[in-house]
Amino acid sequence: MAKSYVKFETPKDVRSKALEAITVATDTGRIRKGSNETTKAIESGNAALVVIAEDVDPEEVVLHLPMICTEKNIPYCYVGTKKELGASAGLGVPCAAIAIEKPGNAAEIVKSIAEKVGKLVPKPEVKKEEAPVEKKEEKKEPEKKKKPKKERKPRAKKGKKAHAKKPAEKKGNKPKEEAKPDETKK
Repeated sequence: MAKSYVKFETPKDVRSKALEAITVATDTGRIRKGSNETTKAIESGNAALVVIAEDVDPEEVVLHLPMICTEKNIPYCYVGTKKELGASAGLGVPCAAIAIEKPGNAAEIVKSIAEKVGKLVPKPEVKKEEAPVEKKEEKKEPEKKKKPKKERKPRAKKGKKAHAKKPAEKKGNKPKEEAKPDETKK
């Protein structure tokens, strides 16, 4: 059963070329492996080709990739299994999606795949332009005049700060006694 994110059937020759392009780009260019890194490459506009496995479960892992590829005009295609995709990138584990950022020596292969896939990708439905909706003018209420704020008298301080000691009375500091005039000298 075809998955919901598979928008079209990729021909066998395109599948094999896509896997070959990934292998060559792994050695001479740059690829992004995994659905998260593929998404980043697409959104930044650096992806030259995106290859998605058809047997990804859960589908939500790669469900968004065809939509953003279409939105950014980046060619994409599908291969049969995650295992094939991972092996073509030289990984020992399955891989859901791969983006080729810099094709390296695979530039010709990527270009031919992009041309073939461009014909297969369903075009997004373009809605007929509706008559422009005029913006309704919002009725502005008359601005109310603000009353000037009354000046407030400073309140007496409450709490610890109100009972703070004067600097001379702090711990360890004894207040200096003022010099008293000698009453003996007159």
